[in-house]
Amino acid sequence: MAERGQGPDFIEALARGLHVLRIFSADKPVMSLTEVAAGAELARPTARRILLTLEELGYVRSGHAGYTLTPRVLELGMAYIGALNLWDMARPHLEELVAFTGESSSMAQLDGSDIVYVARVAVPKLISLRVDIGTRFPAMVTSQGRALLSAMDRGSVHERLSEPTRSGLAAKVFTTEQIDEILDETAQRGWALADQDLAPGVRSIAVPVHDGRGVARAAMNITVHAAETSVGTLEETYLPKLLSAAAQTSADWSAWQNRPIEPAPRGTSIDPQSRP
Repeated sequence: MAERGQGPDFIEALARGLHVLRIFSADKPVMSLTEVAAGAELARPTARRILLTLEELGYVRSGHAGYTLTPRVLELGMAYIGALNLWDMARPHLEELVAFTGESSSMAQLDGSDIVYVARVAVPKLISLRVDIGTRFPAMVTSQGRALLSAMDRGSVHERLSEPTRSGLAAKVFTTEQIDEILDETAQRGWALADQDLAPGVRSIAVPVHDGRGVARAAMNITVHAAETSVGTLEETYLPKLLSAAAQTSADWSAWQNRPIEPAPRGTSIDPQSRP
């Protein structure tokens, strides 16, 4: 069901339209009107109007088998990534990291109780979970989530983790004591390990990536198959390279945030509504 806002300016129709976009997935890339209505918990006429509107805007396409998303949907997520310049900053360092390790590497940010992948360089490996830009996982079972949560005060962490996951996966339950112990250890050593907590065979190590103010805004990881790569190899061989890649990305991020802003040319009018 679409999220319901409490404020007087909440636009329920917009919320329903965005919710319809979110119910499409790798498991259900094509859906009939009936399936969309059921998945979004909407009446068929309402679902039909939303789909027709999204089709006219170019976000969905109808065919004999049903409705599918179009590549234009990527614009919604890439606008966020582009605004922070994350992909351009992270890509060369992720590519260099992958060239050294032969393993997939990604960058993610926190969103509620989940992490969301915002950059990724993958290699073909038989790992049980599919990961793309925009993929969500419960934060506490991932190395990236632990790296980011460990930089927050524990009160904020517990409040954040009380929110339900939107990843579609069943979130592993941790006690308050377990959360504090894992995050305290992570904060003390400066990097995080998740050893088959997310899924059997999935092992990863992550470090924070800081913005120009020194705030941990993202985390970079290396993911391996547990049967192929030991924890020792992750810590002794891969971790130094990961720390270097994250530090270089942090430096690039800081430089981008502190870049000089070109003044508007003389005679250029500035819309008052565009001022921060």
